[in-house]
Amino acid sequence: MDSSTHEIIHDCPPFFKVFKDGRVERYIVTEPAMAGLDPKTGVQSKDVVVSPGVRARIFMPEIRSPGRKLPLLVHYHGGGFSVGSAFDTLTQKMVTPLVIQANIIVISIDYRLAPEHLLPIAHDDSWAGLQWVATHANGQGPEPWLNEKADLGRVFLSGESAGANIAHYVAVQAGATKLVGLKIIGMLIVHPFFGSKETNEYNMYKYICPTSTGFNHDPKLNPEVDPNLKQMACDKVIVLVAEKDRLRSRGEAYYETLVKSEWGGNVEFFETKGEDHCFHVFRDNNNAEVLKKKMVDFIKTG
Repeated sequence: MDSSTHEIIHDCPPFFKVFKDGRVERYIVTEPAMAGLDPKTGVQSKDVVVSPGVRARIFMPEIRSPGRKLPLLVHYHGGGFSVGSAFDTLTQKMVTPLVIQANIIVISIDYRLAPEHLLPIAHDDSWAGLQWVATHANGQGPEPWLNEKADLGRVFLSGESAGANIAHYVAVQAGATKLVGLKIIGMLIVHPFFGSKETNEYNMYKYICPTSTGFNHDPKLNPEVDPNLKQMACDKVIVLVAEKDRLRSRGEAYYETLVKSEWGGNVEFFETKGEDHCFHVFRDNNNAEVLKKKMVDFIKTG
């Protein structure tokens, strides 16, 4: 038997390991969720093709006022750029309460995953997703739900963990390129990943993003060094962190960077005491409900 079948050349728990023969095995495999009508909530969902290799899922609340367009939230899932999906039960669990309570449409972009697709492919796919959304300005895009129901003058971006990193990147790109067709009102940065000096996480990032210039010099990890930060295309940001999250300090540093920057928007900081990284994804408790309400209130006051 070929020993390369079992020889591990890159081990990146809790996300994936790569074998010498090129095979990838993930530690976490999320459960898929079917699109369609959820009879418990009245939320409908459908899958769309953004471009070759990039898909998305749209979630729409029960329409109570026909003819009235709803705000749109563009969501990017977490998972270390290497696990998770717009089509899994975790994404469904996270976005459904926002759809119902904030009365919005959500589109979750399913970017391609590392290590099969090295960074910045996830960022590029995610940016392509927002550009595709913008083609629906004036009701002339390829997706009827967005043409007929989404108010592209009231767009929000959101992501958790790696998805928060992506949301930030996309907002900066939208401003730097002067993207037309939509107006980004606000951005929800939830337990963001902006790099870590912890050895395993740093080595994993170097592996999945071989073009990175390093922790301090890569704008995707350190927004403070991004010359385009001041052009970030949104009016307000909320940065949400968890007290026991190993990445908490990076989230706080991001908040402080925005405060000190020339961006000029409003930024809010919210910390959940006694909780760890993305706790609301895996646990249902009072703190998770408080966090969701904070997110809903941020959207509704937009």
